[in-house]
Amino acid sequence: MSSKSAVSPAISNEDSKSHPVLEELRMPFSRSMIGSFFQEQPKLGNQFLEDALLQSYLRKHLPPLVLEQASRDLERFGQRIVEEINSLGRECELTYLPQLQQYDAWGCRIDRIITCPAWKRMKELSAEEGLIAEAYERKYSSWSRLIQVVKLYLYSPSSGLFTCPLAMTDGAAKVIETLGSPVALQDAFKHLTSRDPNQFWTSGQWMTERKGGSDVAHGTETMAYPKPDGTYTLHGYKWFTSATDSDMSLTLGRMVDEQGHIIQGTKGLSLFYLEVRDSKGQLNGIEVQRLKDKLGTRQVPTAELLLDGVKAMRISPEGRGVASISSMLSITRIHNAIFSAASMRRIINLAREYASKRFVFGKLIKDHPLHIQTMARMEVEARGAFLLLMEVARLLGLEETNMATEQDQHLLRLLTPIAKLYTGKQAVAVVSEGLECFGGQGYMEDTGLPAMLRDAQVLTIWEGTTNILSLDILRSVIKSQGQVLSAFFSAVQENLEASSNVPELSQPTARLLQALQHLKDFTQSAGTKGSNFMELAARDFAYSLAKIFIGSLLVEHAAWAGATDTSIYCAQRWSEQDLCPVNKAEVSGCYSSETASMDRQLVYEKSPLLMGKQ
Repeated sequence: MSSKSAVSPAISNEDSKSHPVLEELRMPFSRSMIGSFFQEQPKLGNQFLEDALLQSYLRKHLPPLVLEQASRDLERFGQRIVEEINSLGRECELTYLPQLQQYDAWGCRIDRIITCPAWKRMKELSAEEGLIAEAYERKYSSWSRLIQVVKLYLYSPSSGLFTCPLAMTDGAAKVIETLGSPVALQDAFKHLTSRDPNQFWTSGQWMTERKGGSDVAHGTETMAYPKPDGTYTLHGYKWFTSATDSDMSLTLGRMVDEQGHIIQGTKGLSLFYLEVRDSKGQLNGIEVQRLKDKLGTRQVPTAELLLDGVKAMRISPEGRGVASISSMLSITRIHNAIFSAASMRRIINLAREYASKRFVFGKLIKDHPLHIQTMARMEVEARGAFLLLMEVARLLGLEETNMATEQDQHLLRLLTPIAKLYTGKQAVAVVSEGLECFGGQGYMEDTGLPAMLRDAQVLTIWEGTTNILSLDILRSVIKSQGQVLSAFFSAVQENLEASSNVPELSQPTARLLQALQHLKDFTQSAGTKGSNFMELAARDFAYSLAKIFIGSLLVEHAAWAGATDTSIYCAQRWSEQDLCPVNKAEVSGCYSSETASMDRQLVYEKSPLLMGKQ
């Protein structure tokens, strides 16, 4: 760098010698100086006030008095996230991650899971804000569940992953309520839904064992032995237990009668309630073997547990464990979709803030059309995910207050796995794209941005992988004898009818109607082609359901009198994609037995495992 560009001509060498500051101006990289430019970081604003779609959705759907009260609370909560909660969430990852202390100084086995103070504070905040209580107090009738979901949506990206224990806590409360709130569980229910930090409990969900995964019918080896007082002792090994520092848990186990008989399969499983520690604070027949080392969600203490005589209470009818815990799985899947939609919104909001501060190639990156085009595509995905989440929350609220029609109930059953499946995959894609919006800084750990991508990856895995959920969707169709699909077709048709008086929506509506007809034709022909055909088509079928339904929600929202031009534009952009991939794949012959055989050869070519060689 020449002195001409580094120092003003008005500054003489003599002046430089007598004024050290002037010397540093002449030599900007000397001593402690490291240059004059520092990139301003993106700042987190009130996420309620900055979310146009969220605010318009609430205005469209909530009764005026509910809207006024809820909006006031959400604005306050949004500010608390900025001023207090977001820094606590960051501390959960930065201070120290969960640690396991198995022995005390004198050699006694204590199995103490140590978490940081910020994690404990998150538990208190969750109670204070009623993040579980909101849904069960029913202050706003059916809208209470939706308002709870909105609060969790705002909270999730700043929660330090405390939304994980909250998901299982919500699920446990739902199970107890679904069982009719038995007297023996009423105290636990009060703890789970308390607003008092000193009384609030979180719950675990212990289902995964060494055989692992979603096939609990064949993977559960935990045995339940009856005791004379009507309780049971559990003996088994839980391979994966999330939020292991919770106060209680629900778990599956196989009952063993006095003759030692054990029933295998789903019919042999019952659901049990247990408290992690006894009245003296000692572990209830539990040994913590180790904490899991995970790609992301590192703030959440996840452990392998040996159950060696755990005192438990059977809370389901004998052999009805899987059916009884299904309501918990539905709730945790919805929480998964909350985190997915919230992650997309957060990375976009940070990226658009950064785009107004990052100056490259002669202008701010918000003024580079290609950059904004990329962000607009991310925004379309985020808005679609949000509306799908809100529809599931609305239907759940109706069901919980006995206001749901038969169509509503069928639609909720179908949309819950769809929402989890689709939003989880899109969250990974959108967050990954979002990191690119920050360039190299998106890859730097100390920005906090890479953690968002690591944490997002769990969304496609926890509570059922994409393929598992695709098959679950098929089961719901079969079990309901097609009624869930009928409800789906009717709901999409109703949503699209709202656009009849909006000329700008005629093209997206026509494309969605065409896709809907393709889907109807596919379902009619698929019934004659056997289970193997539909299993191969399951994933594309699930994606087609998601894309069409989200498109109908975007059109319906854009047709509302209070919608903005951007809502119409968003619906138009959404409809330009392949809305019914299952139809295109079927025409291409992707689901034939010959294709299945070639798929296997393609994957295992040159592998000794092909054709049973090993």
